[in-house]
Amino acid sequence: MLPSPVPLIAHIIHRLDYGGLENGLVNLINRMPPECYRHAILCLTDYNPEFRRRIQRPGVEVFSLHKRPGHDFGLYRRCWAQLRRLRPAIVHTRGLATLEMQLPAWLAGVRARVHGEHGWDAQAGSEPRRRRQLRRICNPLVQHYIALSDELAAYLEQAVGVSPARVTRIINGVDSERFHPGQDRSPLPPGFAPPGTWVIGTVGRLERVKDHLNLVQAFIRLAETMPDARQRLRLVLIGEGSTRPALETLLDAAGLRHLAWLPGARDDVPELLRAMDVFALPSQAEGISNTILEAMACGLPVVATAVGGNPELVVEGETGRLVPANHPEELAAALGELLDDPQRMNADGAAGRRRVEKCFSMDAMTAAYLQVYDAVLQ
Repeated sequence: MLPSPVPLIAHIIHRLDYGGLENGLVNLINRMPPECYRHAILCLTDYNPEFRRRIQRPGVEVFSLHKRPGHDFGLYRRCWAQLRRLRPAIVHTRGLATLEMQLPAWLAGVRARVHGEHGWDAQAGSEPRRRRQLRRICNPLVQHYIALSDELAAYLEQAVGVSPARVTRIINGVDSERFHPGQDRSPLPPGFAPPGTWVIGTVGRLERVKDHLNLVQAFIRLAETMPDARQRLRLVLIGEGSTRPALETLLDAAGLRHLAWLPGARDDVPELLRAMDVFALPSQAEGISNTILEAMACGLPVVATAVGGNPELVVEGETGRLVPANHPEELAAALGELLDDPQRMNADGAAGRRRVEKCFSMDAMTAAYLQVYDAVLQ
């Protein structure tokens, strides 16, 4: 059988599962014209079969390299062997966890090598020295970088020494047809949010960097200070992760567990967003948040921490509010101001929808990636 004339891109990620990086990759694969590039995904660990079904493009193979805990030196050989078999035209590693796979890609003879930076586990300025050293060591292997935010691009240039000509900033796009305004409480449990209640919600992995404890503490403060709060307020946390027990314990201790819903990871995120009144993102660090864009596309006002790329998305006083990280009191105050002013909530939500339509389309994102891929092949 003759090889396909359409170039293959091998996307290397840590794990294909629910998350912003992974969602952005799936959106890109589904949107890219099939005559331009073919795609394969190499997962350092494994993949979630349910999330895998989000890939609508036929012919996309997903491989698991089964990385062992700790330093698994055999991973380099397995990655090299898989790349030698696939013979991709381009390798695109995504996130720090995959950066070292630029070496087996180079050894496998892949000449076009791209690396994407999507976010942080902590503030960029506090990244451990050993991680910066790893980036500098791997820098000569990377042909071109894609940074999802200005903060990430600046860090690559200033801390790692990447020349600006080798960095392209591409913000994720959002499917504004799938994520659209509306108001429907039916995805919530029966009786959970009766008429007259306000639903504060968020979507994201229940992990420390996302700091859902900050949001739960803010919710508790609102419940203690707002009139009739226990009748009026509800909290929805969509996602799964290691901090779930601590969140439930905190809600139990405050006597508010019945006012919160934690259903785990879900596939009906657009419907769940349309069941909310305000979207909150309490993260300690972010790249470019897909969930902020999706909430804005659904016409929700957004209250987010002023970290990472969040200020590039949320326009203070126009599409929502920005507050400092790790300050539940200020988060509670910003949420309370919105809830006390329904007219402003509606205006901020509508402005967010207009901003998504103007600045964050899927077509613009796909075109930007195509431009990078075409350039590195030349």
